[in-house]
Amino acid sequence: MARMSSVRESGRPDWRPQPPANLPRTALAKEPLPGKGGGAYPGSTAIAALLPGGRLHLQHGPIDIVAEAFGEVSAVRAGYARAAARFATVLEELVAELPALRTDGAGVEGAIARSMTAAVAPFRPAFITPMAAVAGAVAEHVLAALVGTGITRAYANNGGDIAVWLDRDESLTCALAVTGGIDRVTLRGRDPVRGIATSGWRGRSFSLGVADAVTVLARTAAMADAAATMIANAVDLDHPGIVRRPARDLQLDSDLGDRLVTVEVPAFSAQDRARALDAGLAAAEAFRARGLIEGAALFLQGETRVSGISSLEVTGG
Repeated sequence: MARMSSVRESGRPDWRPQPPANLPRTALAKEPLPGKGGGAYPGSTAIAALLPGGRLHLQHGPIDIVAEAFGEVSAVRAGYARAAARFATVLEELVAELPALRTDGAGVEGAIARSMTAAVAPFRPAFITPMAAVAGAVAEHVLAALVGTGITRAYANNGGDIAVWLDRDESLTCALAVTGGIDRVTLRGRDPVRGIATSGWRGRSFSLGVADAVTVLARTAAMADAAATMIANAVDLDHPGIVRRPARDLQLDSDLGDRLVTVEVPAFSAQDRARALDAGLAAAEAFRARGLIEGAALFLQGETRVSGISSLEVTGG
């Protein structure tokens, strides 16, 4: 998600997982999604278009989603139309409730805002705002509109935060990371994981920690999003080479306020990498023990820690 003042979330790194591995990378097709408005919806600047190969591209302001459904052709087309119609109102709904979403989420009314607020609640009293779950929650709600009779599996990938829907006998292979020896994870219909999210210090959003990336698997995309933020924050240590600045100095309306966010990380010694990763791993395992996540992979300067992912089908290269 691009850094824009209208809607953003805490802890989103520039690095993002690749789309599910069985999907080719393709350029945006010129063909709009058939329907009223020719791909742009009345009263909204949201755009929906088909990508070559049958994926759906949804874009509005800072929100950029690639979704795909598998099943009967007519069911997929109908699902895409439902997803596009639902997406047309998403940004407006979030902007209307931004003041609450940037604090504690009290009194929010929209369905997505309520999902965000519910996802971060189990991580308190530690500091976290509903914005830590925005990308995952949006992906979930778009996916919920997409899924219907005749569709056997589907996903919505919102800038690397992925919501997944599977029939019991279906599976989907998704990329996790570009380093650390863990490349892909296969989600199966009988498994509880339905959300994947990644957070870290580099790129489009802010983090309190030093992780290059933390990828989390959870029962919902919103919960994975919130947990990834918290675990990435926990991958941390005191080190004179780390440069931090108040979030408000970097973005005036940041939900992190005056909290110090990481803007530069030195090359750590092996001992320092171990200290930071072990701190993050302790947080991940505590969340997993509470049933908040199913697994996590933590990456820092070529080293990795994992929690729970060994129970799933993973491949590396």
